[in-house]
Amino acid sequence: MTVKDVADKLGFTAHTLPDGEREITGVYIGDLLSWVMGRAGADEAWITIMSNRNIVAVATLADTACILLAEGVVPDEGVAQLAQDKGINLLTSPYSAYDTALRLRDCL
Repeated sequence: MTVKDVADKLGFTAHTLPDGEREITGVYIGDLLSWVMGRAGADEAWITIMSNRNIVAVATLADTACILLAEGVVPDEGVAQLAQDKGINLLTSPYSAYDTALRLRDCL
């Protein structure tokens, strides 16, 4: 399923969708950026509560399909624009990381 389809179906807020047609093939949950960088897979939805600009760099290096901020976290100032500039899809979810992942599992 595409990032845009997931956002629409699950009611996640899209802050940026420069590549909304990108397919999500799995889910990775993590907040330790160096750990995520080495373990998140390409085309996975990355669920985190980190909201600073470093998440955009990590998503770029890991080639994730999107960053999904859980627990109602909103991106820090300027992060959405940076994500847009770098071609990174950025969504937010009101649910916990666990519940967000469960909802994604049912879509994929």
